[in-house]
Amino acid sequence: MAKKISNKFWFQLHGWFSLPIWLLFCFICITGTISVFSHELTWLTNPDSRAYNPSQVSEMSAGSVLRTFKDEYPSADVMGLNVREPYLTYVVMFTDVDKPYALAYVNQYTGAVQEINDGNTFINFMRSLHGWLLFPWQNGYSVGYYLVAFMSLILLGALITGLVVYKKFWLAFFQFKLRKSQGGRTLAADIHKLSGVWSLWFMTVMSLTGLWYLTQAVLWHAGVELEHHETLNAADIPNSTINANAVETSVDLALAEIQQQYTDFRPSYIMLPEHNRDTLKISGANDYVLYDDYSINIAYNTWNDTVVHHANPDSMTGLQTVMHITDPLHYGTIGGIWTKVIWFIFGCILSGMSVTGFIMYQLRTKRARSQERSNARQLKAQQG
Repeated sequence: MAKKISNKFWFQLHGWFSLPIWLLFCFICITGTISVFSHELTWLTNPDSRAYNPSQVSEMSAGSVLRTFKDEYPSADVMGLNVREPYLTYVVMFTDVDKPYALAYVNQYTGAVQEINDGNTFINFMRSLHGWLLFPWQNGYSVGYYLVAFMSLILLGALITGLVVYKKFWLAFFQFKLRKSQGGRTLAADIHKLSGVWSLWFMTVMSLTGLWYLTQAVLWHAGVELEHHETLNAADIPNSTINANAVETSVDLALAEIQQQYTDFRPSYIMLPEHNRDTLKISGANDYVLYDDYSINIAYNTWNDTVVHHANPDSMTGLQTVMHITDPLHYGTIGGIWTKVIWFIFGCILSGMSVTGFIMYQLRTKRARSQERSNARQLKAQQG
């Protein structure tokens, strides 16, 4: 008959899942919590990022924004355009003679280029700090990315062992127990348990989405392509090196075509062709629930203005579906500002749980050492 595992073992295992790396775990939780509001904080702290509309005019098309930028910076080699929240400007990605990589904030209502920066934005910084701790990428992977993604296993282990140790956890939903007069250790334990019970759903979402990020890293490392990348055959390219349409015109034609199929299609990312056999790629979303802003994709042949590849949630494989619903669940963008608020609050709670867990460990260790010293003194007195 198998020996029953003691509660003490589960308790120690629960501690080992988080205590040795509690500071790193706490840091990842805090940076992720701030990242939830990275767009709003950008609008708040950087006036150049705001999409002013003083004359209350309609939004310019993406192709018009690109043409406006090219008129002002004719030597720039434009790579693409990023459409963010409605209250933020469009972002044009480009290189130039003195800029290996730069971003231009172009107001989609006035056409004004409001800022040129070298690509170091608050949004990118926070997402990079949270996602891979700013470790460098080399040969298609980053040690930091693996390290952060591995935390999903730590969180999942802490979640499962916590439920085993705290057997009657569901009582915390009905009995709000917070003992303030029985010392710091008891208070920290009560806060830790209450936080854990009320954020069970959040920890489950974070650990499962983090587990996908870990799986995705392994797939990337193994060279597995999760999404289709269309290139043109030589026969699709005319002999003439002059395109009938400028690529900016093709952007508007492609957007018009895709908007005929999807009501309220919202473009989020436009990548211009990198070479003659490359396609124009447009990503966006409409009313598909739970999916990210890149769930509808088309590849467009700018030589003859035709769609050569088209993908949406209905045509996705299982892995592609998981890939496109993970970010909204991880960052709480599924319901706009209100779900972001909920994710932010529970992100703070999860960050606090790592702190209260460490406080409990410290107080317990201090108490144990004090008891050992007391026992040693008593033994010495009896012997002396």
